Amino acid sequence: MYNNKKINYSILLKSATRVRERSYSPYSKLKIGAAVLTKTGKVFTGTNVENASYGLTICAERVAVFNAVTAGEKEIIAVAIAGPKGKPVPPCGACRQVLSEFGCDVSILFPAKNGKYIEKKLSELLPDSFGK
Repeated sequence: MYNNKKINYSILLKSATRVRERSYSPYSKLKIGAAVLTKTGKVFTGTNVENASYGLTICAERVAVFNAVTAGEKEIIAVAIAGPKGKPVPPCGACRQVLSEFGCDVSILFPAKNGKYIEKKLSELLPDSFGK
């Protein structure tokens, strides 16, 4: 189990920033990277993948969550989301709902200036989620 008080968010933020460059975003040109930290301390990444049929596009956050679940992880502690430099990009409604399946106390992190970060709880961003 992972101790919340000892989380090194800088590693998570760096992972999200690195994977952002792998984005497939020929339509929006908006590169997004996400990194999910699970309760066991593992990090899973994802990037947005766009499609000409917009509804088939998938966000970085969901890719990272699906990668974690595929590896057998179902308890998420935190998610870092890296968009264009200096601009926090909060998760869309669909991503918020997917994240809520794995815990409403999830920390959502956005890179800020000078190596700092902004932290929000998923419950702040999605106060009345469906489900559990």
